[in-house]
Amino acid sequence: MTPLLSSLEGMTSMFMASQAGPHTAQSIRDIIAQLRETPMFAGKIEDADAEDLARLIEEKYGISMGLGAIVDAEDFKPWLNDARINGEVGDFYWGRYRRLLGLKGLPKSVIDGTDEVTDRVLDRLGNPNNLSPWSRRGMVVGHVQSGKTANYTGLICKAADAGYRLIVVIAGIHNNLRNQTQARIDEGFIGRDTGRLAHANKAQRQKIIGVGQFDQREFPVSLTNTLRDFNKATATTFTAQLGQINVPVVLVIKKNSSTLKNLLEWLKEHSVHQSTQMVSQPMLLIDDEADNASINTAYQRDEVTRINGQIRELLSLFHRSCYVGYTATPFANIFIDPDTDDEALKQDLFPRDFIIGLDAPSNYFGAQKIFLDARDQHIRLINDNEDVLPMKHKIDHPVDVLPGSLVEAVRAFIVARGIRNARGQQADHASMLVNASRFTDVQGRLRSRVADVVARIRDAVAVDAAKGKAALRNPEIAALHATWEREFADAEGADWPAVQARLHEVLVAARVIEVNASKRSQALDYDNAGEHGITVIAVGGFSLSRGLTLEGLTVSYFLRNSMMYDTLMQMGRWFGYRPGYEDLCRVWMPADGVGWYAHIHEAMDDLQTQLKRMELAKATPAQFGLAVRSHPEALIVTARNKMGTGKEFPVKVGLAGKLVETTRIRNDRDQLQRNLDAARALSSAIKAAGVKEQHPSRGTLFSGVSVDLIRDFLRVFRADSSDPLTDPRLMADYIDARAETELSTWDVLFASAQKDEAERANLSGLEMRAFGRSVGEPELRDGILAISGTSRRVGSPGDERVGLTQEQIDTAIAAFRDERTRDGKDIPKTLPPRIFCEIRGRRPLMILRFVDPVIPEELRAKSPGLVLAWSVCFPSSDIQGGTVEYVVNTIRMREMFGEEEIEEEASGDPE
Repeated sequence: MTPLLSSLEGMTSMFMASQAGPHTAQSIRDIIAQLRETPMFAGKIEDADAEDLARLIEEKYGISMGLGAIVDAEDFKPWLNDARINGEVGDFYWGRYRRLLGLKGLPKSVIDGTDEVTDRVLDRLGNPNNLSPWSRRGMVVGHVQSGKTANYTGLICKAADAGYRLIVVIAGIHNNLRNQTQARIDEGFIGRDTGRLAHANKAQRQKIIGVGQFDQREFPVSLTNTLRDFNKATATTFTAQLGQINVPVVLVIKKNSSTLKNLLEWLKEHSVHQSTQMVSQPMLLIDDEADNASINTAYQRDEVTRINGQIRELLSLFHRSCYVGYTATPFANIFIDPDTDDEALKQDLFPRDFIIGLDAPSNYFGAQKIFLDARDQHIRLINDNEDVLPMKHKIDHPVDVLPGSLVEAVRAFIVARGIRNARGQQADHASMLVNASRFTDVQGRLRSRVADVVARIRDAVAVDAAKGKAALRNPEIAALHATWEREFADAEGADWPAVQARLHEVLVAARVIEVNASKRSQALDYDNAGEHGITVIAVGGFSLSRGLTLEGLTVSYFLRNSMMYDTLMQMGRWFGYRPGYEDLCRVWMPADGVGWYAHIHEAMDDLQTQLKRMELAKATPAQFGLAVRSHPEALIVTARNKMGTGKEFPVKVGLAGKLVETTRIRNDRDQLQRNLDAARALSSAIKAAGVKEQHPSRGTLFSGVSVDLIRDFLRVFRADSSDPLTDPRLMADYIDARAETELSTWDVLFASAQKDEAERANLSGLEMRAFGRSVGEPELRDGILAISGTSRRVGSPGDERVGLTQEQIDTAIAAFRDERTRDGKDIPKTLPPRIFCEIRGRRPLMILRFVDPVIPEELRAKSPGLVLAWSVCFPSSDIQGGTVEYVVNTIRMREMFGEEEIEEEASGDPE
């Protein structure tokens, strides 16, 4: 760093210290921009250097973490503060863990935030010094790859300090995730490598790690280790009953029926008082990925899935027990029936006592950055797979050749690793993810082909990379250079000679492995890498989709077609923290996947916002559950809980504050003509009613349109039946409930594109220019116009502002900015539609537009010409949402949202 940049860094840090409140990535850049205009720095600092400095300061000083929101039961009574004052709660285990977090380089603000949030969770657990019977059920909602494991490790430490003596962590459903979680607990709580404790050589048994480096008194006892899950025979050698133990006992077990059965039997045999059949010690059960396999998804209310029943039985063994589910995808948990609470079923896992939302730190590399703010930088579309590796394939599908996009992704990973090494990150890990099939047999074939590509490049580099410019005569090195030019030529420390000089060390270290449930699977051992970080390409499926952390994940190749929220979000292993190499991260995926992730992010962001509102309203978890279940997007996870027999069931959907659009329209000429006729009838009726006409830049606006005209239009218009939100019954139910009050008069915009060259259409005298929109090719072949696959928007950003006053727009934006700033979050470049929908008062907005579908040449015969589509922006509502009956079974769900991913993955050789 130059002396001038060092001076700018120092002044920026001083400026930040003088201002109260957390600093976001944007606020840091604003400060730097102000200082660059002062005489000392004016014209002397390049934009690229200023951005590099901003990132450095963000990592060193500016990372912040909000405290999230809490929804509590009405009977919540805090106890933690008094217990600390009375000396009943120590600081031994948490103190060690806090020092470890600091040693790992976490900013003090994040450590302080973790301290505060884990206190909040602990305060809502039972007081272990209260000997009366109690049970607690709660849920912590975080973000994928955002540090949930670190959070519950901190909670475990604090629970042990408070007096909890049995702590059970239920990790994933596969061994590799359980082993990884055990290693995290070893490091952050136990302080010893549990895999060494069973070593035959006594000298090899003790390996002090993590928190053990700071204080070696009071080691917790672990009945599991990094090599083996819970085993009755092993545990029985530990003969002391739980009540006789003076240090905490911890178990990290797989979410597996046999494992849970063994644990239940061992507890009953060795640690239960015969008179009560209840263990007397307070027990904390942490359920990681709580939406996966824990939920009672049996078809009938009185049936309980095995794992769900075993978790509940485990809790019922204890006089005093706490269940805390950690998840990034809480929809399924909220669907638990809170009324299932009889003696036979014990108590279900509905989070009746508390729901806590975790805010991710400001340097979190999440969906907002990847799919919205910097999509062009990070996302690459896969469109060459269908002939080689189609989205839907069978277990015996051959993999004789790889899609060119996958070969390009492998090259990008190799070049990115070279750049990272040139930046001095040789000691850090670097990983690539390939998740392109649910079948382990196909994953094995993919791994072999990818390994062939890496070997071919390795051979070329070994022979020619040291030849300077002459190396580019080698076609493999020339291909790497072409990838560098396309992807990284403008990246810091990425000049080609520096990258070429690093290629040999990258490829010598690179490994291609399988990560799945097959015998070919290899462990991701990041802890024993030596002075050089691991460079690995991991090919897998479900094991890579649930909880498993790929350290230093830089490039991802994702070719899956599930549209279930929880499945897609959990597959997003590319979320997380990327200090020093965020600019190098790339994700290859199909266009529809990009649209789904952007769509899901908005729904999850809306859920967190709703949680904060419920906190302010002092709502209970049961009330929050009702609110989430009426969220339109909740339909997408219905399959996990309600699907079963195809029996009809009511789905209550609330559309308040939502933007609903006809993104899927059936390509049927007769119906498209009826839709057009309905729009002409609406236009004519509005004019006949004498509604005043206005001309904003986006088209022709009519304010004060009667709801009766809107209802007449919606009775005729039909989109595609696979989109439940545009179902005419649902829309009619919702509008009818508010027709006399909140939705009595409407704004209607006949939108017109701004481009002069756009195709023109006439709607009962209204001149309108059509909007060009892409449509999904697979859907088009099936007779569906899936409009704007990558954005899932019919309209354009800002449509929702039409009809609002400037004061209303400014108020909505200011409130949103205040909300994001208060939570320590960046302001997204594209503001969510809901903030403008909610502020509309009693003036819903309908937008009609013509769409000019962009159709590939080979499918021109399927072109429908101009297509009429609509959007509706509903304002907030004080009236409970309407209901509509759906028959949801396997076939219907597949029609609506594509194939559901199942944990067993497939027959034959399932993962």
